Amino acid sequence: MNALSCEHFERFKEDSASLETLKWIHSVFVVGHPARYRSVKILNTSCQTCRNRGPHIHACIECVYFGCIQHIRQHTRDLNHTFSLELIYGQLHCAKCGDYIYDNDLDEVAQKHRMHSRKFQKRLFDCVSWDPNEDERQLISNRTKRMCLTPETTLGLRGLINLGATCFMNCIVQALMHTPLLRDYFLSEPHCCKGVQGACLVCEVSKLFQEFYNGDTTPLALHELLHLIWTHASHLCGDKQHDAHEFFMAALDLLHKHYSESNPKHNSSANNIVNNHVHTGNCSCIIHQIFSGRLQSDVVCQICNGVSTTTDPTMDFALDLGSVTEGGRSPCSLIDCLESFTKAEHLGREKIMCENCGSKQESTKQLTIKTLPIVATFHLKRFSHSDAGIKISTAISFPEMIDMTPFMSKRKKEKPFPSDNRYSLFAVVNHSGDSANEGHYIAFVRQHLDYWYKCNDEVLTPVKLKDVLSSEGYILFYHKQVLGYE
Repeated sequence: MNALSCEHFERFKEDSASLETLKWIHSVFVVGHPARYRSVKILNTSCQTCRNRGPHIHACIECVYFGCIQHIRQHTRDLNHTFSLELIYGQLHCAKCGDYIYDNDLDEVAQKHRMHSRKFQKRLFDCVSWDPNEDERQLISNRTKRMCLTPETTLGLRGLINLGATCFMNCIVQALMHTPLLRDYFLSEPHCCKGVQGACLVCEVSKLFQEFYNGDTTPLALHELLHLIWTHASHLCGDKQHDAHEFFMAALDLLHKHYSESNPKHNSSANNIVNNHVHTGNCSCIIHQIFSGRLQSDVVCQICNGVSTTTDPTMDFALDLGSVTEGGRSPCSLIDCLESFTKAEHLGREKIMCENCGSKQESTKQLTIKTLPIVATFHLKRFSHSDAGIKISTAISFPEMIDMTPFMSKRKKEKPFPSDNRYSLFAVVNHSGDSANEGHYIAFVRQHLDYWYKCNDEVLTPVKLKDVLSSEGYILFYHKQVLGYE
Protein backbone atom coordinates (compact mmCIF):
# COMPACT_ATOMS: atom_id res chain seq x y z
CA MET A 1 0.00 0.00 0.00
CA ASN A 2 1.37 3.41 -0.92
CA ALA A 3 2.21 5.63 2.04
CA LEU A 4 1.00 8.76 0.25
CA SER A 5 -2.07 9.57 -1.80
CA CYS A 6 -1.67 9.17 -5.55
CA GLU A 7 -2.00 11.95 -8.13
CA HIS A 8 -5.20 10.37 -9.47
CA PHE A 9 -6.97 10.63 -6.11
CA GLU A 10 -5.76 14.21 -5.64
CA ARG A 11 -7.54 15.14 -8.87
CA PHE A 12 -10.57 13.06 -7.82
CA LYS A 13 -10.96 15.07 -4.59
CA GLU A 14 -11.23 18.33 -6.52
CA ASP A 15 -14.74 17.25 -7.59
CA SER A 16 -16.91 17.77 -4.48
CA ALA A 17 -19.73 15.61 -5.88
CA SER A 18 -17.38 12.64 -6.37
CA LEU A 19 -15.99 13.07 -2.87
CA GLU A 20 -19.51 13.10 -1.38
CA THR A 21 -20.29 9.87 -3.24
CA LEU A 22 -17.19 8.27 -1.71
CA LYS A 23 -18.21 9.44 1.79
CA TRP A 24 -21.73 8.04 1.36
CA ILE A 25 -20.48 4.64 0.15
CA HIS A 26 -18.06 4.42 3.08
CA SER A 27 -20.75 5.38 5.59
CA VAL A 28 -23.38 2.93 4.31
CA PHE A 29 -21.45 -0.04 2.95
CA VAL A 30 -18.33 -0.09 5.13
CA VAL A 31 -19.59 1.16 8.49
CA GLY A 32 -23.33 0.51 8.12
CA HIS A 33 -24.32 3.93 9.51
CA PRO A 34 -26.98 5.23 9.95
CA ALA A 35 -28.61 2.10 11.41
CA ARG A 36 -31.38 2.06 8.80
CA TYR A 37 -28.77 1.28 6.14
CA ARG A 38 -27.44 -1.89 7.77
CA SER A 39 -29.90 -4.12 5.94
CA VAL A 40 -28.94 -2.29 2.71
CA LYS A 41 -25.28 -3.01 3.47
CA ILE A 42 -25.88 -6.72 4.00
CA LEU A 43 -28.21 -7.16 1.02
CA ASN A 44 -25.86 -5.48 -1.46
CA THR A 45 -22.43 -6.63 -0.38
CA SER A 46 -22.15 -9.47 -2.89
CA CYS A 47 -20.58 -9.60 -6.34
CA GLN A 48 -23.08 -8.57 -9.00
CA THR A 49 -21.38 -10.86 -11.53
CA CYS A 50 -20.76 -14.15 -9.70
CA ARG A 51 -23.13 -13.49 -6.73
CA ASN A 52 -20.48 -14.56 -4.22
CA ARG A 53 -20.27 -12.67 -0.94
CA GLY A 54 -16.51 -12.61 -0.95
CA PRO A 55 -13.66 -12.51 -0.66
CA HIS A 56 -13.17 -8.74 -0.27
CA ILE A 57 -16.15 -7.22 -2.08
CA HIS A 58 -15.42 -3.80 -3.58
CA ALA A 59 -17.78 -0.98 -4.56
CA CYS A 60 -16.98 1.08 -7.65
CA ILE A 61 -16.92 4.78 -6.73
CA GLU A 62 -17.93 5.91 -10.22
CA CYS A 63 -21.02 3.70 -10.75
CA VAL A 64 -23.37 1.39 -8.86
CA TYR A 65 -21.37 -1.84 -9.14
CA PHE A 66 -20.26 -4.32 -6.47
CA GLY A 67 -17.72 -7.00 -7.30
CA CYS A 68 -15.27 -9.51 -5.88
CA ILE A 69 -11.56 -8.93 -6.48
CA GLN A 70 -11.62 -10.65 -9.87
CA HIS A 71 -14.69 -8.93 -11.26
CA ILE A 72 -14.03 -5.43 -9.84
CA ARG A 73 -10.67 -5.48 -11.64
CA GLN A 74 -12.36 -6.56 -14.86
CA HIS A 75 -15.05 -3.88 -14.35
CA THR A 76 -12.53 -1.04 -13.92
CA ARG A 77 -10.63 -2.17 -17.03
CA ASP A 78 -13.73 -2.52 -19.21
CA LEU A 79 -15.31 0.83 -18.22
CA ASN A 80 -12.06 2.72 -17.55
CA HIS A 81 -13.15 3.47 -13.95
CA THR A 82 -10.40 4.29 -11.50
CA PHE A 83 -11.43 3.89 -7.85
CA SER A 84 -13.09 1.13 -5.84
CA LEU A 85 -13.63 0.84 -2.08
CA GLU A 86 -13.05 -2.46 -0.23
CA LEU A 87 -16.09 -2.98 2.05
CA ILE A 88 -14.54 -4.76 5.05
CA TYR A 89 -11.76 -2.36 6.06
CA GLY A 90 -12.57 0.61 3.82
CA GLN A 91 -9.35 0.52 1.77
CA LEU A 92 -9.33 2.51 -1.47
CA HIS A 93 -7.92 0.90 -4.61
CA CYS A 94 -6.64 2.91 -7.57
CA ALA A 95 -6.84 0.95 -10.83
CA LYS A 96 -4.34 3.24 -12.58
CA CYS A 97 -1.74 2.75 -9.83
CA GLY A 98 -2.66 -0.92 -9.46
CA ASP A 99 -2.49 -0.60 -5.68
CA TYR A 100 -4.35 0.42 -2.54
CA ILE A 101 -3.63 3.98 -1.51
CA TYR A 102 -3.58 5.90 1.76
CA ASP A 103 -4.92 9.42 2.05
CA ASN A 104 -5.28 11.70 5.10
CA ASP A 105 -8.64 13.09 3.97
CA LEU A 106 -10.06 9.60 3.52
CA ASP A 107 -8.68 8.63 6.92
CA GLU A 108 -10.53 11.56 8.54
CA VAL A 109 -13.77 10.50 6.83
CA ALA A 110 -13.34 6.94 8.06
CA GLN A 111 -12.58 8.05 11.61
CA LYS A 112 -15.69 10.25 11.69
CA HIS A 113 -17.91 7.40 10.50
CA ARG A 114 -16.39 4.98 12.99
CA MET A 115 -17.16 7.28 15.89
CA HIS A 116 -20.85 7.17 14.98
CA SER A 117 -20.93 3.43 14.41
CA ARG A 118 -22.18 1.08 17.11
CA LYS A 119 -22.66 -2.33 15.51
CA PHE A 120 -19.31 -2.54 13.71
CA GLN A 121 -17.09 -0.25 15.76
CA LYS A 122 -15.06 -3.06 17.38
CA ARG A 123 -13.96 -4.29 13.97
CA LEU A 124 -13.40 -0.88 12.40
CA PHE A 125 -11.16 0.79 14.96
CA ASP A 126 -7.46 0.39 14.51
CA CYS A 127 -5.56 -2.11 16.62
CA VAL A 128 -4.09 -0.67 19.80
CA SER A 129 -0.49 -1.56 20.51
CA TRP A 130 0.19 -3.64 23.59
CA ASP A 131 2.34 -2.06 26.27
CA PRO A 132 3.06 -4.88 28.74
CA ASN A 133 3.42 -4.13 32.44
CA GLU A 134 6.34 -5.35 34.52
CA ASP A 135 4.68 -8.66 35.47
CA GLU A 136 3.89 -9.41 31.84
CA ARG A 137 7.44 -8.56 30.78
CA GLN A 138 8.79 -10.95 33.39
CA LEU A 139 6.41 -13.71 32.21
CA ILE A 140 7.52 -13.24 28.61
CA SER A 141 11.20 -13.35 29.53
CA ASN A 142 10.67 -16.65 31.37
CA ARG A 143 8.73 -18.23 28.51
CA THR A 144 10.77 -17.80 25.37
CA LYS A 145 9.67 -20.98 23.58
CA ARG A 146 7.86 -20.34 20.32
CA MET A 147 5.42 -22.73 18.68
CA CYS A 148 5.14 -23.08 14.91
CA LEU A 149 1.72 -24.24 13.70
CA THR A 150 1.89 -26.45 10.62
CA PRO A 151 -0.85 -28.60 9.06
CA GLU A 152 0.73 -31.60 10.78
CA THR A 153 0.94 -29.96 14.23
CA THR A 154 0.06 -32.05 17.28
CA LEU A 155 -0.81 -29.03 19.40
CA GLY A 156 -4.01 -29.80 21.32
CA LEU A 157 -3.65 -33.57 20.97
CA ARG A 158 -3.20 -35.45 24.24
CA GLY A 159 -4.16 -38.95 25.21
CA LEU A 160 -6.15 -39.56 28.39
CA ILE A 161 -5.30 -42.43 30.72
CA ASN A 162 -8.15 -44.80 31.58
CA LEU A 163 -8.43 -44.81 35.38
CA GLY A 164 -10.68 -47.88 35.37
CA ALA A 165 -13.83 -47.74 33.20
CA THR A 166 -13.42 -43.96 32.70
CA CYS A 167 -13.53 -44.04 28.89
CA PHE A 168 -17.01 -42.45 29.13
CA MET A 169 -15.35 -39.38 30.66
CA ASN A 170 -12.27 -39.35 28.41
CA CYS A 171 -14.25 -39.20 25.17
CA ILE A 172 -16.40 -36.27 26.35
CA VAL A 173 -13.33 -34.36 27.55
CA GLN A 174 -11.75 -34.83 24.13
CA ALA A 175 -14.87 -33.40 22.46
CA LEU A 176 -14.93 -30.40 24.84
CA MET A 177 -11.20 -29.73 24.36
CA HIS A 178 -11.79 -29.51 20.61
CA THR A 179 -14.91 -27.34 20.73
CA PRO A 180 -13.57 -24.26 18.86
CA LEU A 181 -15.33 -21.43 20.69
CA LEU A 182 -14.92 -23.08 24.10
CA ARG A 183 -11.22 -23.57 23.40
CA ASP A 184 -10.78 -19.94 22.32
CA TYR A 185 -12.59 -18.73 25.44
CA PHE A 186 -10.57 -20.71 27.97
CA LEU A 187 -7.26 -19.97 26.26
CA SER A 188 -7.91 -16.22 26.16
CA GLU A 189 -10.16 -15.45 29.13
CA PRO A 190 -8.54 -15.92 32.56
CA HIS A 191 -10.89 -17.59 35.02
CA CYS A 192 -10.94 -15.69 38.34
CA CYS A 193 -12.58 -18.06 40.79
CA LYS A 194 -14.08 -16.77 44.02
CA GLY A 195 -15.08 -20.22 45.28
CA VAL A 196 -13.35 -22.79 47.41
CA GLN A 197 -9.97 -23.82 45.99
CA GLY A 198 -10.06 -27.27 44.43
CA ALA A 199 -13.87 -27.41 44.36
CA CYS A 200 -14.58 -25.53 41.11
CA LEU A 201 -15.09 -27.54 37.92
CA VAL A 202 -14.50 -24.43 35.78
CA CYS A 203 -11.02 -24.07 37.31
CA GLU A 204 -10.26 -27.69 36.49
CA VAL A 205 -11.49 -27.42 32.90
CA SER A 206 -9.56 -24.16 32.45
CA LYS A 207 -6.41 -25.95 33.66
CA LEU A 208 -7.08 -28.83 31.28
CA PHE A 209 -7.25 -26.47 28.31
CA GLN A 210 -3.87 -25.02 29.27
CA GLU A 211 -2.39 -28.52 29.58
CA PHE A 212 -3.89 -29.69 26.29
CA TYR A 213 -2.48 -26.74 24.35
CA ASN A 214 0.95 -26.24 25.96
CA GLY A 215 2.70 -28.40 23.36
CA ASP A 216 3.24 -31.48 25.56
CA THR A 217 2.02 -34.84 24.22
CA THR A 218 2.32 -36.96 27.37
CA PRO A 219 -1.04 -38.63 28.24
CA LEU A 220 -2.97 -37.01 31.07
CA ALA A 221 -4.70 -38.64 34.05
CA LEU A 222 -7.98 -36.91 34.90
CA HIS A 223 -8.13 -37.98 38.55
CA GLU A 224 -8.89 -34.47 39.82
CA LEU A 225 -11.71 -34.01 37.31
CA LEU A 226 -13.10 -37.43 38.21
CA HIS A 227 -13.01 -36.55 41.92
CA LEU A 228 -14.95 -33.32 41.27
CA ILE A 229 -17.57 -35.17 39.23
CA TRP A 230 -17.98 -37.79 41.96
CA THR A 231 -18.29 -35.02 44.56
CA HIS A 232 -20.97 -33.04 42.72
CA ALA A 233 -22.74 -35.78 40.71
CA SER A 234 -23.08 -38.81 42.96
CA HIS A 235 -24.97 -40.82 40.33
CA LEU A 236 -21.70 -41.03 38.35
CA CYS A 237 -19.69 -42.43 41.29
CA GLY A 238 -18.16 -45.88 41.34
CA ASP A 239 -15.86 -47.96 39.18
CA LYS A 240 -18.51 -49.26 36.78
CA GLN A 241 -19.13 -48.08 33.24
CA HIS A 242 -21.38 -45.00 32.90
CA ASP A 243 -23.19 -43.42 29.98
CA ALA A 244 -21.06 -40.84 28.13
CA HIS A 245 -24.13 -38.73 27.34
CA GLU A 246 -25.16 -38.71 30.99
CA PHE A 247 -21.65 -37.52 31.91
CA PHE A 248 -21.77 -34.84 29.20
CA MET A 249 -25.04 -33.36 30.48
CA ALA A 250 -23.84 -33.50 34.10
CA ALA A 251 -20.58 -31.75 33.14
CA LEU A 252 -22.41 -28.93 31.33
CA ASP A 253 -24.78 -28.47 34.25
CA LEU A 254 -21.93 -28.33 36.78
CA LEU A 255 -19.84 -25.98 34.63
CA HIS A 256 -22.81 -23.63 34.38
CA LYS A 257 -23.45 -23.84 38.13
CA HIS A 258 -19.83 -23.28 39.18
CA TYR A 259 -19.32 -20.53 36.60
CA SER A 260 -22.40 -18.69 37.86
CA GLU A 261 -21.35 -19.06 41.50
CA SER A 262 -17.87 -17.70 40.87
CA ASN A 263 -19.02 -15.00 38.42
CA PRO A 264 -22.47 -13.79 39.56
CA LYS A 265 -22.36 -10.77 37.27
CA HIS A 266 -22.51 -13.10 34.25
CA ASN A 267 -26.08 -14.07 35.10
CA SER A 268 -27.14 -10.87 33.39
CA SER A 269 -28.14 -11.19 29.74
CA ALA A 270 -26.34 -7.90 29.06
CA ASN A 271 -23.00 -9.69 28.92
CA ASN A 272 -23.64 -11.94 25.90
CA ILE A 273 -20.66 -12.15 23.57
CA VAL A 274 -22.62 -13.70 20.72
CA ASN A 275 -25.92 -12.25 19.61
CA ASN A 276 -29.04 -13.92 18.23
CA HIS A 277 -28.81 -16.74 20.78
CA VAL A 278 -31.33 -17.16 23.60
CA HIS A 279 -30.02 -18.83 26.72
CA THR A 280 -31.63 -20.54 29.66
CA GLY A 281 -33.26 -17.83 31.76
CA ASN A 282 -31.02 -14.77 31.82
CA CYS A 283 -27.77 -16.73 32.09
CA SER A 284 -25.00 -15.69 29.75
CA CYS A 285 -22.28 -18.03 31.00
CA ILE A 286 -20.02 -19.43 28.31
CA ILE A 287 -21.68 -22.85 28.54
CA HIS A 288 -25.16 -21.55 27.74
CA GLN A 289 -23.82 -19.20 25.11
CA ILE A 290 -22.31 -22.14 23.23
CA PHE A 291 -24.59 -25.13 23.89
CA SER A 292 -28.03 -23.71 24.71
CA GLY A 293 -30.85 -23.43 22.18
CA ARG A 294 -34.64 -23.34 22.37
CA LEU A 295 -37.32 -25.76 21.19
CA GLN A 296 -40.78 -24.59 20.18
CA SER A 297 -43.81 -26.78 20.82
CA ASP A 298 -47.01 -26.07 18.86
CA VAL A 299 -50.23 -27.82 19.92
CA VAL A 300 -52.93 -27.42 17.23
CA CYS A 301 -56.63 -27.97 17.92
CA GLN A 302 -58.19 -30.25 15.28
CA ILE A 303 -61.53 -28.40 15.42
CA CYS A 304 -60.65 -24.70 15.24
CA ASN A 305 -56.96 -24.91 14.27
CA GLY A 306 -56.08 -22.78 17.30
CA VAL A 307 -52.38 -22.97 18.17
CA SER A 308 -50.89 -23.03 21.66
CA THR A 309 -47.14 -22.33 21.56
CA THR A 310 -44.53 -22.84 24.27
CA THR A 311 -40.73 -22.66 24.13
CA ASP A 312 -38.22 -24.47 26.32
CA PRO A 313 -34.43 -24.40 26.57
CA THR A 314 -32.40 -27.41 25.48
CA MET A 315 -28.72 -28.31 25.65
CA ASP A 316 -28.90 -31.10 23.07
CA PHE A 317 -31.24 -32.78 20.61
CA ALA A 318 -32.22 -36.32 21.69
CA LEU A 319 -33.20 -38.22 18.54
CA ASP A 320 -35.22 -41.42 18.62
CA LEU A 321 -33.98 -44.27 16.41
CA GLY A 322 -37.18 -46.31 16.59
CA SER A 323 -39.72 -43.87 15.11
CA VAL A 324 -41.03 -44.44 11.60
CA THR A 325 -40.50 -41.57 9.15
CA GLU A 326 -43.09 -40.14 6.77
CA GLY A 327 -41.96 -42.61 4.12
CA GLY A 328 -43.03 -45.51 6.34
CA ARG A 329 -39.52 -46.66 7.20
CA SER A 330 -37.20 -46.45 10.16
CA PRO A 331 -34.67 -43.61 10.12
CA CYS A 332 -31.34 -44.41 8.49
CA SER A 333 -29.70 -40.97 8.52
CA LEU A 334 -29.38 -37.94 10.78
CA ILE A 335 -31.70 -36.04 8.43
CA ASP A 336 -34.33 -38.79 8.84
CA CYS A 337 -34.04 -38.53 12.62
CA LEU A 338 -34.47 -34.75 12.54
CA GLU A 339 -37.46 -35.00 10.20
CA SER A 340 -39.04 -37.51 12.58
CA PHE A 341 -38.18 -35.28 15.56
CA THR A 342 -39.87 -32.22 14.01
CA LYS A 343 -42.89 -33.80 12.30
CA ALA A 344 -46.41 -33.19 13.66
CA GLU A 345 -47.87 -36.10 15.63
CA HIS A 346 -51.45 -36.82 16.66
CA LEU A 347 -51.88 -36.92 20.43
CA GLY A 348 -54.39 -39.74 20.18
CA ARG A 349 -57.85 -39.68 21.64
CA GLU A 350 -56.68 -37.77 24.69
CA LYS A 351 -58.43 -34.41 24.46
CA ILE A 352 -56.67 -31.19 25.44
CA MET A 353 -58.29 -27.92 26.45
CA CYS A 354 -58.12 -25.47 23.56
CA GLU A 355 -57.78 -21.85 24.66
CA ASN A 356 -59.15 -20.63 21.34
CA CYS A 357 -62.49 -22.48 21.26
CA GLY A 358 -62.73 -23.07 25.03
CA SER A 359 -63.32 -26.83 24.87
CA LYS A 360 -61.37 -30.07 25.06
CA GLN A 361 -60.53 -31.35 21.62
CA GLU A 362 -58.16 -33.78 19.91
CA SER A 363 -54.91 -32.09 18.95
CA THR A 364 -51.60 -32.51 17.15
CA LYS A 365 -48.21 -31.53 18.53
CA GLN A 366 -45.10 -30.48 16.63
CA LEU A 367 -41.61 -29.71 17.90
CA THR A 368 -39.38 -27.33 15.94
CA ILE A 369 -36.18 -25.46 16.75
CA LYS A 370 -36.85 -21.88 17.80
CA THR A 371 -33.22 -20.89 18.44
CA LEU A 372 -30.16 -22.78 17.30
CA PRO A 373 -27.15 -23.10 19.62
CA ILE A 374 -23.62 -22.40 18.46
CA VAL A 375 -22.76 -26.06 19.02
CA ALA A 376 -25.55 -28.43 18.05
CA THR A 377 -25.20 -31.74 19.91
CA PHE A 378 -27.21 -34.67 18.55
CA HIS A 379 -27.76 -37.56 20.97
CA LEU A 380 -28.76 -40.69 19.06
CA LYS A 381 -30.83 -42.63 21.61
CA ARG A 382 -29.14 -46.00 21.23
CA PHE A 383 -29.85 -47.28 24.74
CA SER A 384 -33.31 -48.48 25.71
CA HIS A 385 -33.59 -47.71 29.43
CA SER A 386 -36.84 -49.67 29.62
CA ASP A 387 -35.15 -52.84 28.38
CA ALA A 388 -32.12 -53.28 30.66
CA GLY A 389 -30.11 -50.80 28.66
CA ILE A 390 -30.04 -52.94 25.51
CA LYS A 391 -28.32 -51.10 22.68
CA ILE A 392 -29.98 -50.16 19.39
CA SER A 393 -27.28 -50.67 16.76
CA THR A 394 -29.26 -49.25 13.82
CA ALA A 395 -26.89 -47.79 11.23
CA ILE A 396 -27.38 -44.01 11.07
CA SER A 397 -25.40 -42.04 8.50
CA PHE A 398 -24.45 -38.44 9.25
CA PRO A 399 -22.88 -35.75 7.03
CA GLU A 400 -19.81 -33.56 7.46
CA MET A 401 -21.98 -30.46 6.85
CA ILE A 402 -25.64 -29.99 7.74
CA ASP A 403 -28.11 -27.15 7.14
CA MET A 404 -30.59 -26.85 10.02
CA THR A 405 -32.93 -24.40 8.25
CA PRO A 406 -35.63 -27.03 7.39
CA PHE A 407 -36.07 -27.84 11.07
CA MET A 408 -36.46 -24.26 12.31
CA SER A 409 -39.73 -22.73 13.52
CA LYS A 410 -41.42 -20.68 10.81
CA ARG A 411 -41.25 -16.94 11.38
CA LYS A 412 -44.10 -14.58 10.59
CA LYS A 413 -41.66 -11.82 9.61
CA GLU A 414 -38.57 -13.05 7.83
CA LYS A 415 -35.40 -11.03 8.18
CA PRO A 416 -34.37 -8.95 5.14
CA PHE A 417 -31.48 -11.37 4.58
CA PRO A 418 -31.40 -15.16 5.01
CA SER A 419 -29.86 -16.69 8.13
CA ASP A 420 -26.93 -19.02 7.72
CA ASN A 421 -27.84 -22.18 9.67
CA ARG A 422 -25.06 -24.41 8.35
CA TYR A 423 -23.02 -26.55 10.76
CA SER A 424 -19.81 -28.56 10.39
CA LEU A 425 -18.92 -31.77 12.22
CA PHE A 426 -15.99 -31.52 14.66
CA ALA A 427 -16.37 -34.45 17.07
CA VAL A 428 -18.09 -37.85 17.29
CA VAL A 429 -18.44 -40.12 20.33
CA ASN A 430 -18.92 -43.83 19.63
CA HIS A 431 -19.79 -46.81 21.81
CA SER A 432 -18.90 -50.43 21.18
CA GLY A 433 -20.76 -53.09 23.11
CA ASP A 434 -24.25 -54.48 23.65
CA SER A 435 -25.59 -52.28 26.47
CA ALA A 436 -25.09 -49.04 28.37
CA ASN A 437 -23.59 -50.93 31.31
CA GLU A 438 -20.68 -52.40 29.40
CA GLY A 439 -18.53 -51.84 26.37
CA HIS A 440 -16.09 -49.08 25.49
CA TYR A 441 -16.24 -45.43 24.35
CA ILE A 442 -13.95 -43.69 21.87
CA ALA A 443 -14.02 -40.25 20.27
CA PHE A 444 -13.13 -38.82 16.87
CA VAL A 445 -12.03 -35.18 16.97
CA ARG A 446 -11.21 -32.67 14.25
CA GLN A 447 -7.92 -31.03 14.99
CA HIS A 448 -6.06 -28.29 13.08
CA LEU A 449 -7.69 -27.62 9.69
CA ASP A 450 -9.35 -30.89 8.56
CA TYR A 451 -7.11 -33.41 10.30
CA TRP A 452 -9.06 -36.04 12.22
CA TYR A 453 -7.86 -38.23 15.08
CA LYS A 454 -9.28 -41.28 16.81
CA CYS A 455 -8.98 -40.92 20.59
CA ASN A 456 -8.97 -44.30 22.29
CA ASP A 457 -8.02 -43.30 25.85
CA GLU A 458 -4.25 -42.65 25.78
CA VAL A 459 -3.83 -43.84 22.17
CA LEU A 460 -4.37 -41.21 19.44
CA THR A 461 -4.40 -42.31 15.80
CA PRO A 462 -4.80 -40.15 12.66
CA VAL A 463 -7.79 -41.18 10.54
CA LYS A 464 -9.54 -40.07 7.36
CA LEU A 465 -12.86 -38.23 7.33
CA LYS A 466 -14.47 -41.23 5.63
CA ASP A 467 -13.56 -43.35 8.68
CA VAL A 468 -15.36 -40.85 10.93
CA LEU A 469 -18.47 -40.69 8.74
CA SER A 470 -18.69 -44.47 8.47
CA SER A 471 -18.57 -44.98 12.25
CA GLU A 472 -21.69 -45.92 14.20
CA GLY A 473 -22.26 -42.57 15.94
CA TYR A 474 -23.68 -42.02 19.41
CA ILE A 475 -23.14 -38.31 20.17
CA LEU A 476 -22.51 -35.97 17.23
CA PHE A 477 -21.02 -32.49 17.73
CA TYR A 478 -21.57 -29.82 15.06
CA HIS A 479 -20.32 -26.22 15.20
CA LYS A 480 -22.10 -23.30 13.56
CA GLN A 481 -20.14 -22.08 10.54
CA VAL A 482 -21.13 -18.42 10.71
CA LEU A 483 -21.46 -16.43 13.95
CA GLY A 484 -22.91 -12.97 14.51
CA TYR A 485 -21.05 -10.74 16.97
CA GLU A 486 -22.03 -7.57 18.79
